[in-house]
Amino acid sequence: MTIERIPLPGVGVCHAITTRAHQRLGVIAHTTGQRDIVLYDPNDPDRAACTLPLEPDEARWIADLLNTTVTVDHLADPEQHLTGITAARIRLPAGSHYDGRSLAATSPGTGASIIAVIRGQQVITAPHPDFVLHHDDTLVAIGDHHGITALTDMLTNTAPDTPANH
Repeated sequence: MTIERIPLPGVGVCHAITTRAHQRLGVIAHTTGQRDIVLYDPNDPDRAACTLPLEPDEARWIADLLNTTVTVDHLADPEQHLTGITAARIRLPAGSHYDGRSLAATSPGTGASIIAVIRGQQVITAPHPDFVLHHDDTLVAIGDHHGITALTDMLTNTAPDTPANH
């Protein structure tokens, strides 16, 4: 599937796709943070048939509903030239077993370390072990590929803690 990125001067940007059923839809990301879901007219793919404005929290809820895969964004970082070291952003999903738990609870030997937490517009660097995580937090972690994968799996697991989940 191809995602088109269409700049909208003075408004923001539209990301548009055409589904396999030939329905065109888009998400407009306004510079204000608002998001609009746009369904286009099947007979005129450049004309909006329906627009659904969403507040930022509503957009996150919809994204949680649609997101069945875990996305790890790898960061461009000057330290990445070290062999085997990577930095990644991991979003804590709603329903994560770690939502409402302290950062110390994430420490079981994954081989990766959380070095910052992004909460809304705030960046908390070097968070203390008693820092409490919330869904929609974005955790910035460093480690090797296996450590980042293990940490991502652990944080995005929505099953209760059991020995098999560690």
